[in-house]
Amino acid sequence: MALTDDVFEHAPDPDNPGWNHWNLKDQTLFNGAVMGKLITRAEDDRCRLRMFPERRHENLQGIIHGAVTLSLIDISMFTTMHVVGTGNAGPSVTLELSTQFVGGGDPKRPLDAVTEIVRETGKLLFVRGQVVQDDDIVASFSGIVRKMKPRI
Repeated sequence: MALTDDVFEHAPDPDNPGWNHWNLKDQTLFNGAVMGKLITRAEDDRCRLRMFPERRHENLQGIIHGAVTLSLIDISMFTTMHVVGTGNAGPSVTLELSTQFVGGGDPKRPLDAVTEIVRETGKLLFVRGQVVQDDDIVASFSGIVRKMKPRI
């Protein structure tokens, strides 16, 4: 069994047909404790990761906090590696993340990171994408993930 299978729960989500969970089995770690429920699905060669904003995700202006958006982006790169790539998302690390915020996130609507792999090598994954709510763009981004083997 791969490390991803040991630490992630990614079975079909019965509340959202066509989607799978993307949650850590240990909900006291960052993803569960801060982000809440995450679901994902492949869309051809793209990956979509969805979160459901709550009051705790808002800033003083009543929009989704930028740190929450950045967290969704970071998590989405690993989800992309697992859903449409070939890497093991569990032990890998973010090397670079470049983000451009272009709009405020509405806390009343799901927030999606839609990603695609630009290139994948044996050790690196190059990803780009957008954070969207329906047709509204919240952010654009690109990043690099270093694929690593699990520590034994």
